[in-house]
Amino acid sequence: MNVSAARVRGFTLIELMIVVAVVAILATIAVPAYADHVRKSRRAQAKADLVEYAALAERFHSVNNTYEGFTFPNGEGSIASPREGGTAAYTITMDAGSRTFTFTATAGEAQSKDKCGNLSVNQANVKTAGGELHECW
Repeated sequence: MNVSAARVRGFTLIELMIVVAVVAILATIAVPAYADHVRKSRRAQAKADLVEYAALAERFHSVNNTYEGFTFPNGEGSIASPREGGTAAYTITMDAGSRTFTFTATAGEAQSKDKCGNLSVNQANVKTAGGELHECW
């Protein structure tokens, strides 16, 4: 059989480089979008934790008629969010008086690029954030 008559099948270098370029373009779009989605989900968990602890503080207040003396479920003055494991994205602290409290979720290194920054909620359910309130809460 003549070698020139046989058809050689495979990819050329140009075809391979086109595939590499397409994958690179898709990656430059997908990676930042994915990172933003992860930051948004961490923020949602921190918001849920803030609301949960505010409800616990209100329950404590209804029994004791003061917010002073309230502690997190771990018995400490602060707690990591998420508390179930994984990388702590926020540290939640409480500033409490007899009639007022403010829970603050301080963004950690994992959330440093989040547009909302630190989140907080107080006894009147006033929610604040470092970014646009309607986007962050």
